[in-house]
Amino acid sequence: MVETAFLASTGSLIWFINFYFPLGLLKVFFPIPIALVYLRWNSRAAWMSALTSGLLLLVLMGPTRSLLFVIPYAFMGVLLGSAWHRRVPWIVSISLATLLGTIGVFFRLWLLSLLSGEDLWIYLINQVTNILEWLFLNLGILTTPSPFLIQIGAICLILLNNFIYLFVVHIAAWLLLDRLGNPIPRPPQWVQVLMDYD
Repeated sequence: MVETAFLASTGSLIWFINFYFPLGLLKVFFPIPIALVYLRWNSRAAWMSALTSGLLLLVLMGPTRSLLFVIPYAFMGVLLGSAWHRRVPWIVSISLATLLGTIGVFFRLWLLSLLSGEDLWIYLINQVTNILEWLFLNLGILTTPSPFLIQIGAICLILLNNFIYLFVVHIAAWLLLDRLGNPIPRPPQWVQVLMDYD
């Protein structure tokens, strides 16, 4: 119980520090403490850790920021812990967590749009429109992207962003948890060669 509480508070503290002093590197560690609870104990302990993290952030930062941590990062920690405990291949755990991360992005857009009174999806669509127009211009395509293509592009961009994020989380967890005595499944051979890891 003590270790579960300690790791839950570690996850909350990483989120808390990153919120006030944003460092891109810290974001990689958001789900790892809760996943470590799953690996060291069991699913019940991981769910308790996720709930404790949410309650601690509720007290420290309020309900909105607490929810933004729990969905998706606390849930992602439980999912990754479950996948790593079952020794599933990286592509499966990354894909499942990418879907959860994408749901989290849409939840964040919905919640922040609700609280701000602005439709943040429109802001995202405007950014994707600019990217697609620049891409069409450089490829010599003399047409403007359709609204359907822009929506698909936005969803693909969110999925790609989450996939890359989860790949980096897996690399960090692989390097860190090996040293803590709770190894996760081995990465594909090309990753091991690229990282020159024995």
